[in-house]
Amino acid sequence: MKYKWIFVILLFPILTGQERAIAHGAKAEYKITSAIEIQAEYDSGFPLKNAQVTIYAPDNPTQPWKEGITDAQGNFTFTPDTTKTGYWEVKVRQAGHGALITIPIESNNSISSKSTPLTQNNAEFSPLQKGVMIASVIWGCIGTALFFQRTKASPLSSEPGRDIVNAKSQR
Repeated sequence: MKYKWIFVILLFPILTGQERAIAHGAKAEYKITSAIEIQAEYDSGFPLKNAQVTIYAPDNPTQPWKEGITDAQGNFTFTPDTTKTGYWEVKVRQAGHGALITIPIESNNSISSKSTPLTQNNAEFSPLQKGVMIASVIWGCIGTALFFQRTKASPLSSEPGRDIVNAKSQR
């Protein structure tokens, strides 16, 4: 009986439709103007104010090209060296939360003509992933419940052939 209550308690959060846990992630977007504007915020929409920003140039991805902090709205603006073409990496971090975005710089004196901001947010799961996770949890709970409810098999006799002799004698 107590296993049924444990099963109900485990399924309660799933059945009540909890959308998000208290934990949250961070995301960053960029917009190209005369410079590159970075906007960093938590998944909840609150800005990552005073977050550390580290920019890496394409020619030296291990050494920071520029460092700074975001303003109170989570914004940071910089002008890349357009003579260095390739993918610029921008890392925004605050209190264990962070985001990494890649910005393509195409040719000398031109920033990539893509006007749509790139968002790199790995915190969201697709509906298929959510369905597989829910099914896995349910299957795990059912399997665990069935494991603990199984009955023990009758022990085999210690003498080989004894069960066969007993079966013949009962006829």
